[in-house]
Amino acid sequence: MKAVASILGRVPQLPDREGSGAIWRIRCFLLLQIVIFLSMVSIHFSLLIGGYGHRAAGTTESVIAALLVAGLLLTWTPPPWSRRAATAAQSIGILGVLVGLLTIALGIGPRTTLDLALNGALLLTLIAGLVITLRRSGVAGPMAPA
Repeated sequence: MKAVASILGRVPQLPDREGSGAIWRIRCFLLLQIVIFLSMVSIHFSLLIGGYGHRAAGTTESVIAALLVAGLLLTWTPPPWSRRAATAAQSIGILGVLVGLLTIALGIGPRTTLDLALNGALLLTLIAGLVITLRRSGVAGPMAPA
């Protein structure tokens, strides 16, 4: 049995399909987050719906959307950088949404029901995406549980 184990230990392993599926789930969440941010940008620049214009919020959301796009593109880099890029982009997105909610609470930002609903949905999507990104893949390694 030891001989078989030592021979199998030297055989190169095929790419992990579960890990590959995980990165595609992460990419889907990033894409969904980008779509939500871009819809908020178009609302705050009065492109999609009139009457909800707020240039400062639209500009901030544009910057965060660009960071999420960069994070999405960097998911095609080799591991572990792909997950690190997604983690960083989504963490910045969460921070941005929390700052936006704080400005709403302080009366600085737009205080509409639509804005609160979109920010809430975006925050939940960002948190869910971050949880999936931080979840360990099925690949055995030094960080994998025993």
